[in-house]
Amino acid sequence: MSKRMPRFAALTSSLLLAAGAALFGAGQASAAAQADFGYVALGDSYSSGLGAGGYDTASGDCKRTTRAYPALWAAAHAPQTFSFTACSGARTGDVLANQLAPLNSGTDLVSITVGGNDAGFSDVMTTCVLQSESSCITRVNQAKAYVDSTLPGQLDKVYNAIDSRAPAARVVVIGYPRFYKLAGTCTTGLTEGERSAINGAADHLNAAIAKRAADHGFTYASVVGAFTGHEICSGSPWLHSLNWLNVPESYHPTAAGHSGGYLPVLTNAA
Repeated sequence: MSKRMPRFAALTSSLLLAAGAALFGAGQASAAAQADFGYVALGDSYSSGLGAGGYDTASGDCKRTTRAYPALWAAAHAPQTFSFTACSGARTGDVLANQLAPLNSGTDLVSITVGGNDAGFSDVMTTCVLQSESSCITRVNQAKAYVDSTLPGQLDKVYNAIDSRAPAARVVVIGYPRFYKLAGTCTTGLTEGERSAINGAADHLNAAIAKRAADHGFTYASVVGAFTGHEICSGSPWLHSLNWLNVPESYHPTAAGHSGGYLPVLTNAA
């Protein structure tokens, strides 16, 4: 269980609204509940929105977009402050070096996805697409070994830094979806063995992230359920398959994946 109560939910609870309405009127009470709420969105391409399109040119290679789930949440809830520092390609070290400046004692909510780049999942996908099934599974197992041996310590550094800078914040650590629907509609490309191995690696990564989040008193939020039925090889995918015209967007959530998958998960956890 998280050591942090969901402050946004508490501030907007019916009890506080009722009390505020008696003093200020219902509309003013609702505004007051959000007046000092600060939200900071950290992480990698799954947070910045790579794959969703509509990128903010000012964000450069970070590929941030208003179609990403952090921006969608902020648009829906209107926090007083919203800092969006997530960046495509970010590893744990990049979060530490470049993304934490907006955090402070007044930060109420932090969301983050990170760990996939540390584990080398881009290289995993490249290996699986271009090489044999045995090479793919070997590379998957190497990534899983890194997740077991090294990633927990890297996540601890990030989580400790967040806790130190924003001790009152509710921190929602969000995982990654499974990429493939097995026995789905795909008739070419990877083998079923490769797809199964990749899904298993995603589960392995998510389990490690969830464990570290729980040990720090953070809330872990899984998107696996939200994306079930919307994987690659499903009838309604929320993830890009391999896109030779825009390779970086491959294996990332679409705009629908952010609005229909990640956004509801963050909303329920925040």
